[in-house]
Amino acid sequence: MKFVASFFDRDDRYSLGVEEQSSTAYLSIPVSNSAADYEEYYALSDHEYAAYATDREKARAFAEQCRRHEHDDRLIQKPGWSRGTPR
Repeated sequence: MKFVASFFDRDDRYSLGVEEQSSTAYLSIPVSNSAADYEEYYALSDHEYAAYATDREKARAFAEQCRRHEHDDRLIQKPGWSRGTPR
């Protein structure tokens, strides 16, 4: 998988982009566990991607929901046994 970010929000700690092989749009958030810092990638519809690209408040709210694990069904890569916590 190759995740290519098109937008980063440093203040609210999320990014938007597209996974190249599948053309799946995503929002990602940084997480950490005891071994590494990494990103969790949440699949978006094309409509959501376009909306979040123009409305940072909606994107921020979705990122916060992801941090609370409210959209785990949308994870593009499922976490392992040592899932990280949002940074």
